[in-house]
Amino acid sequence: MENLNQEQAAVAQAQTSENAENKKASRKVFVKTYGCQMNVYDSDRMTDALSNDGYESTDTLEDADLVILNTCHIREKAAEKVYSELGRIRKLKEEKAKDGKDMMVSVAGCVAQAEGGEISRRAPVVDLVVGPQSYHRLPELLKQAKEGQKVVETEFDIEDKFKHLATPSKEAVRKRGVTSFLTVQEGCDKFCTFCVVPYTRGAEVSRSVEQIVGEAKQLAAAGVRELTLLGQNVNGWHGAGADGREWGLGELLFELAKIDGLTRLRYTTSHPRDMDDALIAAHRDLDILMPYLHLPVQSGSDAILKAMNRKHTRDDYFRLIDRIREARSDIAMSGDFIVGFPGETDQDFRDTMDLVERVGYASAFSFKYSPRPGTPGALLEEQIEENVKSERLAELQALLAHQQQAFNASLVNQRIEVLFEKMGRREGQLAGRSPWLQPVHVNAPAELYGEMATVEIVGSSANSLEGRLI
Repeated sequence: MENLNQEQAAVAQAQTSENAENKKASRKVFVKTYGCQMNVYDSDRMTDALSNDGYESTDTLEDADLVILNTCHIREKAAEKVYSELGRIRKLKEEKAKDGKDMMVSVAGCVAQAEGGEISRRAPVVDLVVGPQSYHRLPELLKQAKEGQKVVETEFDIEDKFKHLATPSKEAVRKRGVTSFLTVQEGCDKFCTFCVVPYTRGAEVSRSVEQIVGEAKQLAAAGVRELTLLGQNVNGWHGAGADGREWGLGELLFELAKIDGLTRLRYTTSHPRDMDDALIAAHRDLDILMPYLHLPVQSGSDAILKAMNRKHTRDDYFRLIDRIREARSDIAMSGDFIVGFPGETDQDFRDTMDLVERVGYASAFSFKYSPRPGTPGALLEEQIEENVKSERLAELQALLAHQQQAFNASLVNQRIEVLFEKMGRREGQLAGRSPWLQPVHVNAPAELYGEMATVEIVGSSANSLEGRLI
């Protein structure tokens, strides 16, 4: 009888444990990501950290037990957009509470770093404010929040974050697809006068070669075929190698090219001052490194470049473009432009238009200058009127759009390699990317998902290509 009671107790205990585990595993997290690719990477890392704590991802806000807004502070009125979203979430949280259901709310990312405790004050619905360097501590911080604390964690400790980032499961990596981001560097020491990054992400910190190569191998083993290295100033990466030396990005790319399974490498975002000989040589010698380079210049005027604290001239940029194109003749250039920076004259703007015409861009991002609180640019006199900014932006974007469309059209009738990343919008169609990052739509069997194939380009539009499988 005693043995039977012991067996019954063991069964009951196992069932209790199983029920607890099922309850734990049933928790769902909804992550909304704003802004750059680094935020996408960070959102995945947060999800990985939480999966070890029993959370699974959901794409439906209403199903979430935990909502995370991973925010960006680069664009104008970024904080106000977050507060507006929190207002909608507050109503949902109140409705769930009426049904006896709890929902935790967290604000993460650069707005969290910039606003800190102000978020909790203005939006009491928020349980946890966490900056970009503390995502590895999410389970611990959530536990504190569940105990009733209003948690604000915005300390800079990037080295600790990289050391303790959760490792994603193979299943999680496969679910995300055959392309992946990998952060190698965070922060920026350049202090461009228009930019908040040094204040929200901190000083430049580079991960070690061992960390980066280890993560890249895990991703490749899980089926990733294309890897994009990320950093606020990615070509400023200088990481410690196992040989005791400090490596540069060019040397790192050569090392990553050796990994079995990887077929493509990319990196973004770069600064002209950090394009050294070794990195240019990587573009020349590594077929796995795609012939596409995002190299922001911001303005074509020396006066404005000086006011922006870019510490390079338009001629420096021209000479650099020439060296890069000499090393890799088929490389396509992408860039960033800001119009209407304080003090920008008509001639300054004409210099930017001249630079764009001379370089020729396959794609670019362009914006009107908007003051970021806490940056030197916000304090400059001679702020440009909004209507002038709008007129200049429209003219610049028309030229950039013309160049992009011309570049796309130049690929028609050419045969290129496409990596198929997802199912297309139409039945029997796959979608992939060209070496120059354009979306390519092709009628192809589903078995080619995740594979490279030769495609003849038969049509182009402003933003994509149509291909025929060879």
